[in-house]
Amino acid sequence: MELRALRYFVEVVRQQSFTVAAEQMFVTQPTISKMVKSLEDEIGSPLLLRDGRQMVLTDAGRIVYQRGQDVLAAHAQLQAELNDLGTLGSGEVTIGIPPMGGSLFTPAIAAFRQRYPKIDLKLFEQGSRAIEAALISGELELGGVLLPVDPEMIDVLPVTRQVLWLVARHASRWDDLREVPLAVLAMEPFVFYGESLALNDVVLNACRQAGFAPTIVGRSGHWDFMAALVQAGVGIALLPAPYCRRLDATQFTCRPVVEPEIPWEMAIGWRRNGYLSHAARAWLDVARETLPGQAGSDFMHAPMPDNAEPAASQLADHTPK
Repeated sequence: MELRALRYFVEVVRQQSFTVAAEQMFVTQPTISKMVKSLEDEIGSPLLLRDGRQMVLTDAGRIVYQRGQDVLAAHAQLQAELNDLGTLGSGEVTIGIPPMGGSLFTPAIAAFRQRYPKIDLKLFEQGSRAIEAALISGELELGGVLLPVDPEMIDVLPVTRQVLWLVARHASRWDDLREVPLAVLAMEPFVFYGESLALNDVVLNACRQAGFAPTIVGRSGHWDFMAALVQAGVGIALLPAPYCRRLDATQFTCRPVVEPEIPWEMAIGWRRNGYLSHAARAWLDVARETLPGQAGSDFMHAPMPDNAEPAASQLADHTPK
């Protein structure tokens, strides 16, 4: 069984799309389709069936998908151990970087490059869910993940814990408030996170807990673009507090969301009981030295204006715009 065909098949199942899988693997869709077909021919049974827009695994497909992940993880570990026979004078390490937490890891990346200039440091830019799956499958050694994750599968080094804040245009009805209950945003149009991002599910669950389903008018995985859409009047957004601190206070109103608070907890994750190369362990050591300072300084709550009201209870009688 060809590993490449197995890898393509696993990616198609993860993404539930031949097109998206091809983009992730940097090949054409016909290549993906051909390799999956060759895998089915070799096994002698179909692995995937289409049910409307969804793909359904056959009995054989479930076995190949489950065992295939183990095979790919074992192959990745074998390759890492063989590559690790050398010293830290050379080699490579790939780090998963989520789009919403990328700036958190910049100090560690810079310090690692300075300390180990001959190690090829590669960045895998995907959402936290894709990074988590890649860690479990063994395709990645280290990556930024949004907590919580399965502690039976992934060990973590916490980086920062923040909460999401409301981001609205300046001179909005939120200006004089210190905090905003999530439920009062029920009728607002939301600029939301991409469906592939773990934060998408976190915010959706919080909205359900507050008793409503959000009206989504746009999606992005990049905080600055989300803020730009808010400034353009497309809708409101919920962003981690540190990014709100970077926004121009003359253009935006940012307030903590409560009832419930929505946590944003970032960590570095690696596969529990998995093999970590010398290069990966070195990067983790650098991260331990550099990231806590970043989390404790730049990534903090933005101060509230002196004229902010102590509570948002007065919003109860307002009709959402």
